[in-house]
Amino acid sequence: MAFTRTVRALGATALTGALILAAAPTASADQTRRDQWALEALQAESVWKVSKGKGVTVAVIDVGVNAEHVDLKSNVLKGKDFVDGDDDASPEASDNKPTHGTQMAAIIAGHGHGPSAADGVMGLAPEAKILPIRADLAGFADEIRYAVDNGASVINISMDIRDEYSEAGGSVEDMEAISYALEHDVLIVAGTGNQGKRRVGFPAMAPGVLAVGGVNQSGNVWQDSNYGPEVLLTAPATRIVSAGWPGNNLQIGDGTSDSTAFVSAAAALLRSKFPDLTAGQIANRLVKTAVLPDSAKGLSLPDEKYGYGTIRPLAALTEDIPAGSKYGPLKAPGSESSSAAPSTGKSDAEYAAENKKADQKQMLFFVILGVIALAVIGLIVLLIVKRSRRNSNNSGGPGGPAGYPQYGQQPYPPQQNPYQQQGPPQQPNPYQQQPTPPQGQWPPQQ
Repeated sequence: MAFTRTVRALGATALTGALILAAAPTASADQTRRDQWALEALQAESVWKVSKGKGVTVAVIDVGVNAEHVDLKSNVLKGKDFVDGDDDASPEASDNKPTHGTQMAAIIAGHGHGPSAADGVMGLAPEAKILPIRADLAGFADEIRYAVDNGASVINISMDIRDEYSEAGGSVEDMEAISYALEHDVLIVAGTGNQGKRRVGFPAMAPGVLAVGGVNQSGNVWQDSNYGPEVLLTAPATRIVSAGWPGNNLQIGDGTSDSTAFVSAAAALLRSKFPDLTAGQIANRLVKTAVLPDSAKGLSLPDEKYGYGTIRPLAALTEDIPAGSKYGPLKAPGSESSSAAPSTGKSDAEYAAENKKADQKQMLFFVILGVIALAVIGLIVLLIVKRSRRNSNNSGGPGGPAGYPQYGQQPYPPQQNPYQQQGPPQQPNPYQQQPTPPQGQWPPQQ
């Protein structure tokens, strides 16, 4: 098949080749889970007490998925092969980087194996389902429409079809398909690319797509992560252990492919818990709870490398975040008749200002609530003091009835002055200065 564009899988396999590991023997099974540092960094154990992605389907548009891998079996649905035209979306040896799609699927929805699923690769959303789509790599229009029409609410595209020497992105058909997905409330997540350049690949560059860059184990931007004004979020991208192909092999790789899969998994967790939120509102929760490392504090957001910061799935699941507008931080696709048409949605600056205003309204609400609470406490204190004085006056002075205090003694423990207490804490505003995470929370503080 003749390819019309340069195509890149956005993982280490596209750069230096992934390290292929044999299926882990029982004796070293725990090591596999320990090597999944990103799960600990993203507080997966706590996340899974809130959501595991149940009921959500994530389409993986890639080079195919190994549905028989021990860590994926039963979590992979029947998909479609747009290369051969059948419903077997398995990779083939002749494919470029045939392990790539399986790696992405396992990062999203791997379920491990063995007693208590303690062995093998665990995904961030282990109860989500994967819809595998083997792409023809000349464009993604048909693949996106198929994913939308077959139940996916999140689409993961860890690929780049932007021409190396051109600023052009996808075709008119690609742009129309992205609009179709957003109109049907399906979130598309795509990686920026792995050349360390100020150049975001397609479809990540397209309006309506959530563009993801990568960070390393220190929480700092990965040196090979492409960047630009389209970047909205970052996620772990280095030394990522995942499932492979053929058989039950494992892979270790670097790339914005991996960070894209983590964000898709986080979106699946949120779609499971908040099924009534739009795709843009899901992106909004991820954006408004993202965090920067200390080394990047003070940046104007969104930053070209970090976007609004690195995902915090637990915070996105549990914090009180206003739903926001339908499209949230996503730029609404422009005219469907023009390829890569300028967005007709809000600019990043407008979106940031809108959310800042929402934060201020929320803070005002809590301040008013705090004032009312303090007034009630003050009234209670006043009533207690009056009652104390009345009891003292009826005690008959020194040597009064047993159980009453002598004059001059403190009748009750000293009361705190509620007006010296601090009011409710201010809400963090990720569009200006990121709050410092609690001690021990990733990204590590410098």
